[in-house]
Amino acid sequence: MAITATGTNAATAPAGNTTDGNPKGQLGKDDFLKLLLVELQYQDPTEPMDSEKILSQTSQLATLESAQNTTDAMKKLTESLASSQQFSSIGAIGKTADLGSNAITYDKGTPSSFEVYFPQEVANGQLEVLDNDGNIVRTIDLQASPSGVYKYDWDGKLNNGEAAKSGLYYITASYNNPDGKALTTRMGTYPIESIRFDGGNTLVKVGSSYVPLENIKEIY
Repeated sequence: MAITATGTNAATAPAGNTTDGNPKGQLGKDDFLKLLLVELQYQDPTEPMDSEKILSQTSQLATLESAQNTTDAMKKLTESLASSQQFSSIGAIGKTADLGSNAITYDKGTPSSFEVYFPQEVANGQLEVLDNDGNIVRTIDLQASPSGVYKYDWDGKLNNGEAAKSGLYYITASYNNPDGKALTTRMGTYPIESIRFDGGNTLVKVGSSYVPLENIKEIY
């Protein structure tokens, strides 16, 4: 049978990085306060600092601290939103994910493997391999089977017995359920079985593989 089915460097910092070479390349509010205290300590007793100047510098310190607190709050909010967005994706479990393509790449002489999801029980039908023009170049009879995801291996043989050329091909299926209802499906749509979080990335299990959430075009 030509198609068989089975029931799944860290980056280096730039040489001119002033943050590493000079940790105090940017002054924080604590540094500013130290400078102010030193300035007060070494002022000329005969010409003390102008109180207006002190108030101005104190105001600058308060503004700097407020800006720093705002930055810290925004950072925490961003982290919280990212975490919330990740966990909200758990609600997609049990729904159907569409990867946006039913294409496979065939290299002549090397079998191509792919998976197809059948939402309903299969009574009979055909698996179809189409070329770039939409022509069906190979059909394979489907065996009666429960609903689910099935893996297939295509050896590249066409209906006329010739070997397929290397390139892109597209996978669809037409089948009937036990009630005789005609149904269709295609490669690239799968039920979402689980969600995995890995280093800040959200991975979705579709078929036997995990794919990044951003690779999914539609969830329904």
